[in-house]
Amino acid sequence: MEAIGKMKKLINRELSWLSFNDRVLQESMNKEVPLIERLRFLGIYSNNLDEFFRVRVANLHRMMGIRNQRIDGFKGSAKDLLSVVQDTIKQQRRYYDISYQRLLKEMEDQGIYHFNEENIPEEIEQDLYDYYHEEIKQDIVPIMLEKKRKFPRLRDKEIYLAIKMECGEKKKVRYALIQVPSQHERFISFQRGEKVYVILLDDVIRLFMKEVFAIFEVDTIVAYTFKFTRDAELTLDDDYSISMYEKMEESIEQRKKGEALRFVYDRNMDEDLLKFLKKSIGIEGEDHVAPGGRYHNFKDLMKFPSFGNSDLVFDSQPSAESPDFKNTTSVLKRVLKEDVLLHYPYQKFDHLVDLLREAAIDPKVKEIKINIYRVAKRSQVINALINAIKNGKLVTVVVELQARFDEENNMYWSNIMREHGAKLIYGIPGLKVHAKLIQITRVSGRKEQLITHVGTGNFHGGTAKVYTDFSLLTARSEVAGEVKKVFNLLENNIERATYRHLFVSPFNTRRKFSGLINQEIKNAKKGLPASIDIKLNNLVDNSLINKLCEAASLGVKIRIIVRGICCLNPEQKRLKGNIEIISIVGRYLEHARFFIFHNNGQAKYFISSADWMTRNLDKRIEVTAPIVSKKIQEELKFIFETQWSDNVKARRIDADQRNRFVETKKGEKRLNSQEELYDHYKRLSID
Repeated sequence: MEAIGKMKKLINRELSWLSFNDRVLQESMNKEVPLIERLRFLGIYSNNLDEFFRVRVANLHRMMGIRNQRIDGFKGSAKDLLSVVQDTIKQQRRYYDISYQRLLKEMEDQGIYHFNEENIPEEIEQDLYDYYHEEIKQDIVPIMLEKKRKFPRLRDKEIYLAIKMECGEKKKVRYALIQVPSQHERFISFQRGEKVYVILLDDVIRLFMKEVFAIFEVDTIVAYTFKFTRDAELTLDDDYSISMYEKMEESIEQRKKGEALRFVYDRNMDEDLLKFLKKSIGIEGEDHVAPGGRYHNFKDLMKFPSFGNSDLVFDSQPSAESPDFKNTTSVLKRVLKEDVLLHYPYQKFDHLVDLLREAAIDPKVKEIKINIYRVAKRSQVINALINAIKNGKLVTVVVELQARFDEENNMYWSNIMREHGAKLIYGIPGLKVHAKLIQITRVSGRKEQLITHVGTGNFHGGTAKVYTDFSLLTARSEVAGEVKKVFNLLENNIERATYRHLFVSPFNTRRKFSGLINQEIKNAKKGLPASIDIKLNNLVDNSLINKLCEAASLGVKIRIIVRGICCLNPEQKRLKGNIEIISIVGRYLEHARFFIFHNNGQAKYFISSADWMTRNLDKRIEVTAPIVSKKIQEELKFIFETQWSDNVKARRIDADQRNRFVETKKGEKRLNSQEELYDHYKRLSID
């Protein structure tokens, strides 16, 4: 990525994302990370890369057809950028392969042995034979390939074995395909005493291929793995005669037929078979082709088993109980008294589910409104809402169908909730609903009470165990009243409101954040203390980046913690060293977004569903909420300072994107912020 160092102000978005994925790859090489967890980081890297191709590389291919297309942070065309992207991935892939081979050797030191169909240990031969015939055989569906026959439609993201056979005395060549069945575990293990033998499902199929194709009197048979990635863009037309749900169904079907963007294959594949596959799938040119190793789809490493050895995985870290709900019989009444901030996964997501469960049976609760972006496949949140309907509550659910790669799950839950009597709303045409809102209407006497949730993450019990996120629970009228306006907007589509306290995209978020930065600039010009602390997933928007650079050039001290993409180059001379940026990649995925503006000693605090990306500011419904509670403000300040002090998992973001770790100063203790925060919340739950 040497080219990045030549750029003055912006770092290219695609290259910055690859730099983020390189930070994930670094964790697979870190010997301080438990062995199996390092394998799982390789799986995360692979899964991330697949999505990158489906979305970002697909976009580059579309841009290649546009003349004079301007690309932020890159001097050259989309084709030039694609070439740099591919070179960067090839370089990372070499490190990936080295890391994987090292991990295999380290596993052998732990008594875990990887083998394939050519070196099966004698002591497990019979078990492997039995496993194949009892568990796998019936799910093997070979497809014979003929040049004159229509090529079958293949599924994106799946892995296939491309098979070449020579049959009979005339050595007739036949081709076939087998999809490696995804309903089975990819890694199959057999334990013998203190030894564990592991084989990939692909190799089990290879072992029995002659049996699968026995009718052809096969002389020689070989199988090569391949996979391909399609363009994942959904196209929703402006036909208002059909519903959003119907459009989404049709668009998902079209996604399954999208252009093949990346064809990854075993580099040892016979040339004739490779040529046949490329022509049949519709791969043209070499830009889409990536020769690889024997195995693909290593996203499955994310599920690599631990074989019951706790030394090979992270120590268990059960979420702590929030002290705000300790010895409390009513979650609703507790929130009516005082604001509560939950911090996942350090604290229990169950508290939020308990809020909905209580609302479902509280006779004083009349209505529940929620907007859903992503939920678990087995969702306690949805179950609580269904229970509320059964108890006579009016439940309104705003479902965002365009949650990338979760569309079908959201459509499934939409049907379930509709069948139970929920009022379903599919958002606003042209604006994705990405806010994380709940509002419970409770009537006590003649008084209406609005218990409100504003969060940074999805209502997903599974990701809440891995993603760091905030849930603000409040009954403050200034927040609750404006969240009510947001729900009115989502229900009516035409209602516009004034928001004095909330920042609501696309209406005032950009203007409000710009105003806060301008205030720090004014203070700096007067010689007053001026600083901004920012925690984000992605920093991309040019306008706000320019505003931050202006502030730094005038003396505002800015600290930024960004997990993923960061297009701001902090090493510009005009910034005078006033912007520092770090990224933390560790056990948990840093997902919470919050902001602290110094404001001349009267600091202003906010949490948000929105990253600083143009789409989040201008093309989505996002909500940023002020934090008024002094207690919660102190908590946010503590969280930021703890993360800023990280010298174990924090990397510096700089011009060349080298991901150098934050150095430990002489005499300074090592501090892993995620471990520090876990211990902090654990102590709070005990005190």
